[in-house]
Formats: sequence, structure tokens, C-alpha cells
Amino acid sequence: MNSFRRRAFSVGFLAAIPMPSPPAFKPSVLCILSLKRNLTIFALLCALCTHAVAAAKPNVVIFLADDSGWGDYSFNGNTNLKTPNLDSLARSGVVLDRFYVCSVCAPTRAEFLTGRYHPRGGVRGVSTGLERLNTDERTIADAFKAAGYATGAFGKWHNGSQWPYHPNARGFDEYYGFTSGHWGEYFDPPLEHNGRPVRGQGFIADDLTTHAIEFMERHREQPFFCYIPFNTPHSPWAVPDKFWQRFKDKPIGLRASPGSREQLDQTRCALAMMENLDWNVGRVLQRLDELKLADNTVVVYFSDNGPNSWRWSGGMKGIKGSTDEGGVRSTFFLRWPAKIKPGTTVREIAGAIDLLPTLTALAGVPRVGNKPLDGRDLSPLLFGKTGEWPERMIFSHQNGNVSARSQQYRFDNRGALFDMIADPGQTRNIAKDQPDLAAKFAAAVTAWRADVLPGSKDDRPYPVGYAEFPRTPLPARDGLPHGGVKRSGGAPNCSYFVNWTSLDDRMTWDIAVNTSGDYDVEVLYTCPLADAGATIELEFNGRKLAGKVAPGWDPPLYTNQDTVPRPPGESQMKEFRSLNFGVMRLEKGRGLMTLRALDIPGRNVMDVRQVNLTLRGKRAAPSKSNEQL
Repeated sequence: MNSFRRRAFSVGFLAAIPMPSPPAFKPSVLCILSLKRNLTIFALLCALCTHAVAAAKPNVVIFLADDSGWGDYSFNGNTNLKTPNLDSLARSGVVLDRFYVCSVCAPTRAEFLTGRYHPRGGVRGVSTGLERLNTDERTIADAFKAAGYATGAFGKWHNGSQWPYHPNARGFDEYYGFTSGHWGEYFDPPLEHNGRPVRGQGFIADDLTTHAIEFMERHREQPFFCYIPFNTPHSPWAVPDKFWQRFKDKPIGLRASPGSREQLDQTRCALAMMENLDWNVGRVLQRLDELKLADNTVVVYFSDNGPNSWRWSGGMKGIKGSTDEGGVRSTFFLRWPAKIKPGTTVREIAGAIDLLPTLTALAGVPRVGNKPLDGRDLSPLLFGKTGEWPERMIFSHQNGNVSARSQQYRFDNRGALFDMIADPGQTRNIAKDQPDLAAKFAAAVTAWRADVLPGSKDDRPYPVGYAEFPRTPLPARDGLPHGGVKRSGGAPNCSYFVNWTSLDDRMTWDIAVNTSGDYDVEVLYTCPLADAGATIELEFNGRKLAGKVAPGWDPPLYTNQDTVPRPPGESQMKEFRSLNFGVMRLEKGRGLMTLRALDIPGRNVMDVRQVNLTLRGKRAAPSKSNEQL
């Protein structure tokens, strides 16, 4: 109950209670009894009011930065930028000083969502289906939704695109953003809203924030769980000009970059993106204040891995992709004015696996699901009631490499042991000096590998045809090129299929059709005008559909979005057109969906970004024109 409501409540009940007359008046016994009765009622009502305030479920807002290192904040000592809103968030709540995530994006998200190490839930990578969170895992959003919360996610999902991997199937009532790990358009980008393709407005981080704020405004009268996974400062290097102008040609200190002009500009742009992110966090915090919700809202901020370029990180070893300290240590701030003492610092190690048990405990929300958790409830540490906090190890995994962190030591993937208090930069291997301790860590890593890491190949198909979500996207990143077909860039997440020139060329998707029926087929494509007219065929388990690639559609590559040239491997983007290919009968079952050419009158068939299959007769989101896709 905000201060205005408290005042109104008190005044209202005081006005309703008969008050004694001036001193000259001698009250009767009945009058005295009446006064005592009313005062008793008033006291009971006040107690009930106090209990209601104490029992009110807190709102939860979670910010997740993408590729922001521990050193990308002025609060942590970086003098190259200013992050006042995030600094204020840290000062007004609790800082987890040693907080550990994964070394790349999708695994951290899976650990936050489930409270379990990412390989347990099937998340083995960041693309080509390896980023998907198994459908038998229950998420933190499932828990809050079951407890009556409005749940929304706004940003980069990166744990599966097709139903039932989609966020709307994982506990989120509303989803606005993009489900892949990356798409290289940061201004007016192609996004989706609950499965319906839309175009974002303006810079992507600004747009995601606007939709998150609107969600909070709509649900101000009930508790809400709002997840805002930004996709910045992940490359490509693009930021609104007003932020870039503060960093263009700015000297960068603290040995934040090796020093080439290209590397320095990437660092400058990443820091400009961080100041933009800070501004957007400030927008949310300000709106919570304006809505009188800040006092009873738990606000969390962290990042998904270390920095994606060589930036200042306080001397830690490693960047994104590394299981060393600099690759997996994240800043972490949590604010809850009604309950958490400002200026609190927790020194005990913690990690993304701890967030589900911690946040459900803080909100008094029962967990959904019964799989064993790897994380701990950190609430005693947040409230300063540490007592005896058991020693623990937190494990970091990437591509088969495993490191282990205790309160004092890190054991790296090569078997080296470091005292992180005496040697935070991991410069001196002490394994030979402390063989018993090194052996203890080695045994723990061996046991963790046996318990957690999967032993078989990922054999999950892409699901198609659910009545709850009849439109199924099959993007190029989820398919395989054959023959001369290639990806447009080295990073599958932001690639599309190119170089389709031969009748021997094809592309395939391993799919499992859940519902037999007729499906509308749509292909997002581009094709030089002179090459239009190729005949293509889509085939699945003996069923075939043929059509023409027409009309030609050959837009230029975007050249005005990047602030700094994008790194090698990042595809240049362009505007894709919707080719309505017809209706195809698909029977329930698994198989390869194959797209090939039957006739090629020109030099090229087309470039393909995505195939969409929409189950007919269901409430499918309508396809959009090329301006909206």
C-alpha cells in the first residue's frame, strides 16, 4: 500500500470513529464502552491492513544484458563510461560480488529459467537447435504464473523458437522480441509478438523497454513477473547516434582494448551500447516510481557471460566463450526497498542456477516441477542472516571444457589451480604446491561430468503443427545446407541460405509433425529480378508441393545500420519478401523436409531466410507483407 493510500486509509477510519467531546463533557459509561469498542475495531483493522501490506506479493522485474562483462559498469570501477541508473540500483540494494553465469548466451538463460545446470535441460550450444530447453523442464515463469502473476518476456529468448519450446509455452503470457540468439538488425528489426511477426520501432533495446513498461502499466493492479532479456551490447556494433557521439574518438583507458583502431571502435561502441542500456533501465525504474510500485518490486540485473571483445575487466582472465573468471563472472544487483537493506554486499559465491529458488522464496511462490535443483536459495544472504553457509563449488561448462569455482579457488579446464584471492588474474598455477586440493577439484569435476554432461548426440527434431501455436517457423539457422548451398555468414543465428545454383543443391529441416492436416507454406526469400521463375519443390515423407519463385525481389543490403563495421561472420541483412507457396498436406510423423529446385532458368534460385508452416483451420497469426516481416 503506497503512502497516499495509507494516509487515506487512516484518515477514513479515524473519521468514522466517534471522538470524545471537549473536557467539560462528562461521558457516560455507555459512551466510554462505545469508545473502547471503536478503538478496538480500529486497532484490529490497522493490524489487518498491516498484514495485508506485508502479505502483498512483490512484483519481479529481471534485466538480463547480453555480452556485457563485469567491467562494463562505472559502479565496478570503469571510468570510460557512466552507468548512473545501474549504479543507483546497486547502491540501493544488494550486490552479489562473486556471481557466476555461463560463458555464452543460451546456457545462462536456461540456468536462470530452471535453477539447473544447462546440460541437464538439453541446452548444449547457441544455434542449430542446440539452444533449445527440453520441454519437460519447468521454468521460473511457470511458477509465478501458477501463483497468479501476470508474466511477460520482452527481448532475446534463445531457448527455442517452435512450440512447445517457445516462451508462450514456457510460462509467459506475453512475449515480444525474437526467439533466436541473434539477428543482425538493430533498428526497426523483424520481431514477433506472441508468435505474430511484427516490425519493431526504432532501436531494439529502446523498443523492448517500451513494451515491457506497457506490460507493467497494464498489470499494475496485480503482481507481475517481467523478464527483459536485452540483446545488447552483443554485436553487430550499432547504437543510436546520440550515444555514439559521446564515445566517438574518445580515449579509452584502463587498457580496455589491445589498441587497434578497429578494436578501439568496437570497445567504444560496446560502451555506448552500455550507456543506452543504462538509460533504458532508468526508464523502467522511473516508471515503477511513477506507478507507486517501486517499494514492493524486486528488481534484478545481471549479464549472460563475459565481454564479447577485449574490454576492461579488472584484470580478470578470459572473455566470452572462456570458462576462466573473466568469461563467467557477471555483475549482479538486486533491489527490494520494502525488504532488502540498501548498500548490502554478499561475498559468498553464487550463480544463475540460484535465481529460481531465490526469487520464488522471496515472493513466497511455490516452485513448479520436481526435478532436483542445482541452485540454492540465497535469501538468507540477502537479508544478512548468513549463519553457517555451507561451502560449495559452482561449475562452468562450454564445449566440453569444465572449470570449478569455490569461495577461494578456481580449477580450470586444463587442470590448473588458482588462488583467486591472492591471484585474481589467474597467473600462477598452484596445483603442484597443493596436490591434495587439486586432486579434490579434479575428482569433483569428474563427478560433475558424469552426472551432468550428456553422453549421446542431440537427436531432437523441430516440432511442427500444434493447435496452440499453428504457425511454425523453420529458419535457415535450424536447417542444413547441401551441395553448393551456403550460409550467408559464419554465425548460423544471423544467417540465411545463399548460393543456390544447382539442381543438386538442397536444404533440409529435421521435423516432427504433431498434427496431420493441411498447412499453408510460406517462404521468406530474395531473388534477382533476372533470375525469377525457378521451379522449386518442398517434400516431406513422400508429399510434395511445387511452385514458382516469382516475382523477383532483390533489395540492397542494409548499409546504414552499423555504427562500426560488423565483425567477420556476421551476415549483412536485407529485407526479405513473403512467397506464398501454396497448401501442403502433412501427415503426423518425423522426417526430413527438403527444399530443392526442379528448374533453374537463371543463375540463381533464391536466397532463403525461413520457411513458415501454418496449420489450417486454426487461429493462426496472419502472414505479414515484406514491409512488416
